Amino acid sequence: MKFKGKVALVTGGSGGIGSTVSRALAREGAKVVIFSRDKKALKRIAGEIQKSGGVALPIFGDVSRHKEVQRAVNTTIQKFKRLDILVNCAGVQEPIGLFAKSNIEKWKKNIEVNLLGTVYFAHAALPHMLKRKSGNIVNFSGGGASGPRPYFLPYAVAKTGIVKFTEILAAETKGLGVRVNAVAPGAVNTHMLEEVLRAGPRAGEKELSEAKARKVKGGTAPEVATELVQFLASDDSHVLSGKLIAAVWDGWRSWTKKDIERIQESDMYTLRRVT
Repeated sequence: MKFKGKVALVTGGSGGIGSTVSRALAREGAKVVIFSRDKKALKRIAGEIQKSGGVALPIFGDVSRHKEVQRAVNTTIQKFKRLDILVNCAGVQEPIGLFAKSNIEKWKKNIEVNLLGTVYFAHAALPHMLKRKSGNIVNFSGGGASGPRPYFLPYAVAKTGIVKFTEILAAETKGLGVRVNAVAPGAVNTHMLEEVLRAGPRAGEKELSEAKARKVKGGTAPEVATELVQFLASDDSHVLSGKLIAAVWDGWRSWTKKDIERIQESDMYTLRRVT
């Protein structure tokens, strides 16, 4: 088992991608702490993992509340004495629509959930990883981080911030046993798809049309992003750190150790100004 003896904490762990990640890590031997504000789904996912012989600890909470984040990490350490893997999956897309007409309070909430939630958990988890000189942090980005995404400005700003946060934190932890990477999961049919459909015309003609098509045909399977999370959280990714990897479009499955070393020494899979 790839993660036998490891302890993983997954935020948004009862959601479409988060639940798939939680189950996969548990199948590979990890003791999984599932953090979510959906009590019903939280209990269900943890129960499924436990029934299949895995170890799952459900913790109810909101990633945008700093004290609840600290409590979750402290509870994890008290229960399992370690934290090896942190996967930041939690996210929301609203407010959707033109910036000039957007609700600034909803903007604030978006940044608190998507960006600060990731920052809070990394800040709480990192000292424990540094103390053991071992750990992996996997953040979820995408959603407009690498290109303009009209009508989704707060979400895109937060996700771009996560990429730069990932890159700089990786530089600060270089040589200290901790690696930090970001995932662009692709267009997965989660609660975020429903957010777009509810937004209707506010989402823009292109986004709304694509969302309606994905509702019928299905989007990218959550297992694709989950496989990438497992790759990044394991020794399979070798020295890779500070990179934004697209689950669907990048060739990470075929990378050799030599490929990863070459990528790590370059600006590949980072956000850069091109001249």
